[in-house]
Amino acid sequence: MVIHYKCADCGADMLFNSDSGKISCDSCGRHDDVNTFPKEFISREFSEDEAVEYQCKNCGAVIITDADTTATTCSFCSAGVVLADRLSGKMAPSKVIPFTISKDKAKEAFKKWCKNGRLTPKGFMTADRVKSITGMYVPFWLYDINSKGKVDAVCTKVRTYTRGDFIYTETSYYDVQRSIDLNYLKIPVDASEKMDDKLMDKLEPYDYSDLKDFNTPYLAGYIAEKYNYDDKELFPRVKSRVDRYVDSYIDSTTSQYSSTDYKSKRIKTKQKETHYTLFPVWMVCYNYNQTDHIFAMNGQTGKIVGKPPISKGKVAAWFTGIASVSMITLQIVAWMIGGGI
Repeated sequence: MVIHYKCADCGADMLFNSDSGKISCDSCGRHDDVNTFPKEFISREFSEDEAVEYQCKNCGAVIITDADTTATTCSFCSAGVVLADRLSGKMAPSKVIPFTISKDKAKEAFKKWCKNGRLTPKGFMTADRVKSITGMYVPFWLYDINSKGKVDAVCTKVRTYTRGDFIYTETSYYDVQRSIDLNYLKIPVDASEKMDDKLMDKLEPYDYSDLKDFNTPYLAGYIAEKYNYDDKELFPRVKSRVDRYVDSYIDSTTSQYSSTDYKSKRIKTKQKETHYTLFPVWMVCYNYNQTDHIFAMNGQTGKIVGKPPISKGKVAAWFTGIASVSMITLQIVAWMIGGGI
């Protein structure tokens, strides 16, 4: 099923506006609230082959998608369409963080980011080779996790003191036990096989104060993907992340000791609750030196991640500068030792 949101004033297609937070008409400027959009202006059309092929009711063109797409735009008339049948049942998100950065603002922010690269080639810093910039909602699972258990360790405190002509080192040993009961809320893990996990992790953090109950108008005008992995399949990944948090917390409780030797850690981590959520991401494809470089921007905070090309000349100059400063420092030290002051 294809959904179009029609303007009540002029009949044109409406898209979600990241600046106003409302669904908006570019033709006449009308704005409607996402949660109170008039149902009589929501156009729905069913397709015979709903697996990969839909028909745009706006212009009649066939929209071809892969099986994971839940929202897209018509390549002929640019109308934003939501494939509602792919957002039902288990595939229905419970939460969404809407875009707060428009495409124009994303472009400007990316250009500014490119110009700040100290070791990137000058040609890259001009930021004039942006091949595409695409706004998409990436599926994430937000996990509420509880870790509970007990820890046994042997810790030491070392004291050094002088008595007469002798230096003494005194080591005291302690049996240390810790009971922990930790809760972690809304730990994000991306659930799309298409997205680079490391790239998505680096886009954090998101501001959860902007979490909204999911509503399909938020997707109008953007691309959206459905999840490829459910919350059970991704639990080992989030557990590995939580294990690091727990270890860090346990270490912090024994920081007053000189050393800690853990005899046992009996920690049980449980999944309490999960929320299927869509996060806003701008994907930028930059063609430089006949190579496509992919970058991602957090569509809420503007944080940009990715690996830009590196200028060998700038790197060489940077190391030369460091070496020069080191040499000057050594000369000054030698001069001071030699009686220069």
